[in-house]
Amino acid sequence: MKFDTPAGTNPIDQLKVIGKPTPRIDGPLKTTGSAPYAYEHHDAPDPAYGFVLGSAIAKGRITGMDLGEARAAPGVLAIVTAENAGKLGKGNFNTAKLLGGPEIEHYHQAVAIVVAETFEQARAAAALIRVDYARDKGSYDLVAAKDGAGKPPEGGFNGPADSSFGDFAGAFAGAPVQLDATYTTPDHAHAMMEPHATIAAWSGDRLDLWTANQMIAWSVGDMARTLGIPREKVRMRSPFIGGGFGGKLFIRADAVLAALGARAASRAVKVALPRPLMFNNTPHRPATIQRIRLGATRDGRLVAIGHESWSGDLPGGGPETATGQTKLLYAGANRMTAMRLAVLDLPEGNAMRAPGEAPGMMALEIAIDEMAEKLGLDPVAFRVLNDTQVDPEKPGRPYSQRQLNQCLQIGAEKFGWARRAKPGSVRDGRWLVGMGVAAAFRNNINMKSAARVRLDARGVVTVETDMTDIGTGTYTIIAQTAAEMMGVPLDKVVVKLGDSSFPVSAGSGGQWGANSATAGVYAACVQLREAVARKLGVNSADAVFAGGKVKSGKRSMPLAEAAKGGEIVAEDAMEYGGLAGKYQQSTFGAHFVEVGVDAATAEIRIRRMLAVCAAGRILNPVSARSQVIGAMTMGAGAALMEELAVDKRFGFFVNHDLAGYEVPVHADIPHQEVIFLEETDPTTSPMKAKGVGELGICGVGAAVANAIHNATGMRVRDYPVTLDKLLAGMPELA
Repeated sequence: MKFDTPAGTNPIDQLKVIGKPTPRIDGPLKTTGSAPYAYEHHDAPDPAYGFVLGSAIAKGRITGMDLGEARAAPGVLAIVTAENAGKLGKGNFNTAKLLGGPEIEHYHQAVAIVVAETFEQARAAAALIRVDYARDKGSYDLVAAKDGAGKPPEGGFNGPADSSFGDFAGAFAGAPVQLDATYTTPDHAHAMMEPHATIAAWSGDRLDLWTANQMIAWSVGDMARTLGIPREKVRMRSPFIGGGFGGKLFIRADAVLAALGARAASRAVKVALPRPLMFNNTPHRPATIQRIRLGATRDGRLVAIGHESWSGDLPGGGPETATGQTKLLYAGANRMTAMRLAVLDLPEGNAMRAPGEAPGMMALEIAIDEMAEKLGLDPVAFRVLNDTQVDPEKPGRPYSQRQLNQCLQIGAEKFGWARRAKPGSVRDGRWLVGMGVAAAFRNNINMKSAARVRLDARGVVTVETDMTDIGTGTYTIIAQTAAEMMGVPLDKVVVKLGDSSFPVSAGSGGQWGANSATAGVYAACVQLREAVARKLGVNSADAVFAGGKVKSGKRSMPLAEAAKGGEIVAEDAMEYGGLAGKYQQSTFGAHFVEVGVDAATAEIRIRRMLAVCAAGRILNPVSARSQVIGAMTMGAGAALMEELAVDKRFGFFVNHDLAGYEVPVHADIPHQEVIFLEETDPTTSPMKAKGVGELGICGVGAAVANAIHNATGMRVRDYPVTLDKLLAGMPELA
């Protein structure tokens, strides 16, 4: 099905199932421990265990490897290194090779896998491998490498490195009110609960993988490229994923080494990366240095907006696209953005929840607050004043929907923003109290997505698609879509996900999954409705599917009757035309945060959080709220505690576990409130929905930092905002 004109009225608009707050249908499986995650599948008989050995240097080469003691260790079945693995390629989505040697590209790059009868035996044997290295000098410091950074490669999700509109330099120089400030964000880890894990088994020349992966079709292709086998020889299954956040978009060392180990041992092999390898072997969010220049008239109109960002990655990698939102968020006649990429020999930088916008808005939305303060304007009013209803760099291209001002104004009223006082003036006992605000922005992306639907003689509708559920509620919204389209209750819908033998979906990433995958199910259900109508001898154009029946004129027949002679199967994909080019499709929101800062110790406590979101039709308010509060929590972590500490001598992340890499816990997060504005966007898909899972993290860090400024009068531009950065400037104790 081709979607190239705005959606009119369709069966989804009935809203009998779609849009209703619905508990996740996979919830009972997860809460009872019966949902099989990657490491827990029992389909592969008698599995052995693999343990991955990571490089002890960040850059250089292996000069020798002694496997003798390890091979003789109890239970060892096989050891695979680059020397005996055979010829390996590299996937399109991998920056570094997933099995290193003799060249080493980053610290903890996998250099061997030991396969043994038990996990403990594999781990013990891996410790007996003796590796000799020749260490080369590497580049590990973004600040030091900044001046040598160049333009990043363009294309894909990177977009152009530079953009300009009007005369930024002239307008900024002539602006009566100016801001020129630099902000930094550190490297971040995904730190999801479930490790990168895979079970691999070979049947002749066919490879079966049970793995934790967000994008099945991409990863099947990359697995085949890496191993040098036809992609039709690879089957990948990932029905449940314990958190991804972008870290499981692509195949990683666990999958490749499990496959190599299974082939060498002639056994199924289970591999889970230990926590330190999750931090140094898999991708992370790269650090940024961001310079923002704003010029405004004295009445608060932005006339110049400039945003430059520097980040680093391995050779062949890409930038953290931190300037993307600045091209679109606020009006301003003269604009400039620029991205520069330094070569760093740290572990790979890649997608982490809301790549680009999450760190970009941590800088931009502090800068907007700083400019509002210079102008003597309320930060909400300043943002509202500089709203735009068109793409500022393409004024002939309107937004399909843009309710940013409504988000700000409704949020301000709900949060009690009018009570906000001047910085450093509000006390509650020992606490200095402040409020902060930030806009939220994330683009909407539509991706081709397919599904297969089946109707059986019991009236049960089964949906099959390789779409994944990373804890986001995908099972439920797909079931809701099929139930709405076919006129059956949810308990008459079975959803099967995460299997490469199913039709190729959008996958889970870029906040495109919900709208795209349900649109694919919509397309397949349209085909199924037509097949059912033909079987029952009615006109599909006027047939009504409701209450488990098909009604046409005076006729009413059970839906199941159509499948009496055998199962009816339909399959289709939703493809997109040019609407996304004609209209700028984005999601918007506003974050409001109240903090308390201890007047004596500078310890920070978040007291209240509110997000107001405009993101098209909300398919399931329960799971959508869950996504937003989870994103708000991650944003709070980025603001206050998360930072991968780089050893700039030897090129690795020092705090590579959950003891040293701090993330928010329940005690850090107060009650969070989420408001979804009424909105449908007919330009995005027949679902009239947009993504929301990444919108919730965009701007949160800045709202926290702005609240800290309002509480203390101090402005911190280097994340995370830790107490050591506040202590010296804290007001005198009364």
